[in-house]
Amino acid sequence: MRTLLLLYLCVYAARAQDDLEYDDYDVSGTVNARGHRPSTRGRDVYTNNRYSPPPIGGRGRYRGRPTPAPVGQPQVQEKQEQPESGGCTHASEEMGVLCPNGCELKTALLKQERNVKTSINDLKPRVDELSRSTNHIFNYVNSISNSLRERQRLFDDNGRAVSQYTDQVEEQHVYIKETVDTVFPSNIRVLQGVLEKVRQKIQRLEKAIQAQREECKEPCKTKCPIPVVSGEIKQRIRVTELVFIINDINDGGLSVFKRTSSIFPGWLLIQSRLDGSVDFGRRWDEYRRGFGNIGFDTGKGHCETPGEYWLGNDRISLLTKMGPTEVLIEMEDWTGAKVHAQYNQFTIQSETSNYVLAVDGYSGTAGNCFLDGSLELYGENRTMTIHNGMMFSTYDRDNDNWTPGDPSKQCSKEDGGGWWYNRCHSANPNGRYYMGGAYTRQMAKHGTDDGVVWMNWKGSWYSLKAISMKIRPYFPPSK
Repeated sequence: MRTLLLLYLCVYAARAQDDLEYDDYDVSGTVNARGHRPSTRGRDVYTNNRYSPPPIGGRGRYRGRPTPAPVGQPQVQEKQEQPESGGCTHASEEMGVLCPNGCELKTALLKQERNVKTSINDLKPRVDELSRSTNHIFNYVNSISNSLRERQRLFDDNGRAVSQYTDQVEEQHVYIKETVDTVFPSNIRVLQGVLEKVRQKIQRLEKAIQAQREECKEPCKTKCPIPVVSGEIKQRIRVTELVFIINDINDGGLSVFKRTSSIFPGWLLIQSRLDGSVDFGRRWDEYRRGFGNIGFDTGKGHCETPGEYWLGNDRISLLTKMGPTEVLIEMEDWTGAKVHAQYNQFTIQSETSNYVLAVDGYSGTAGNCFLDGSLELYGENRTMTIHNGMMFSTYDRDNDNWTPGDPSKQCSKEDGGGWWYNRCHSANPNGRYYMGGAYTRQMAKHGTDDGVVWMNWKGSWYSLKAISMKIRPYFPPSK
């Protein structure tokens, strides 16, 4: 009897729930809620082949509860709303809530799903906005972190730089303090000493100048008596003293040293280099007038020993234009060896032609530099060392053939004296005086062969110990 009642209740509940459209709630990927029932609604024989849970509220077995008889007027019992717990109710509402099976649970879940989807759809834009805000905040925080790291790095670098500069400033401070406290006072003392020495030298110079002024109050008198010989120069005059030759030069006369030579007597000395005591790097006007020491008194009452000098271009020109003149050039090296070069025709033109040189008729042992140039050169290099026909040049009046008008290319400026330069020389009797003979480019002022040179005897880099030029009237030998 109990079994039939339970079967009746199940069938009634099944029919009561038959109106639900389960297909509307089908969810793919889940177990079909109708899979344990036939697809048709014919009468089937029920076979209880599955476990059925005990009824709610039972104690292991189902017991019917009789309904009390109504008393008086029948009271309408209010339908008690069962909580939506996801379960189903009995076919009879008074029986309460059934334990939920698969279909009822799915229905409840689907109903709840609609509410959840609505809430989710409402929340989704907020979540997206929150995500975007979160990303923006995350990027901002990252940028701030990177900026902070960069600032920290810069701070560290600045700290190191400040430390380094502080060390350098301290070193400079120590150096400056040491310089101010020690070096400057020492230098000041040295400079004060130098200043005192300069002051003493100035005082000595002032005294010397004052002494010279006192001595020069009276006209100067020569200690070497100079005999006066009037008339023209005679051949083979045998005197060994200074003579004074009267002529028509504006200054009233000219002084020459007339010395007897053991080989060539009667020559007038117009140029002499002996010891380097006179500077031959002179201006045009000095070469025109003449300069140097004509002679020295050796205690015999007259100036017997000649010094270094240049007679003067005006005087040499005058003497050579008085008639045929020959020139003798004697030279000596630092071993005592002697040679000579003689030209039986020697003329110097006047200043209006810049004292043009004309020579001819060479003889001698030194080599013909005036006419042939340097024999160690060839072609144009040799011809540009020929001196014949050249004008006289000094460092302040450039008349050579080396780029005329170019102040950076002047033979006289580079080679140390006034001479009849071409481009530039094979002979340089008025060059710089070097002790010992041989000299080098490093010793030369401009790196050129600026010594007392006669190239056809000793070459370019040998400066002679002595050289002299003498003239006399030329008389052709009698037949």
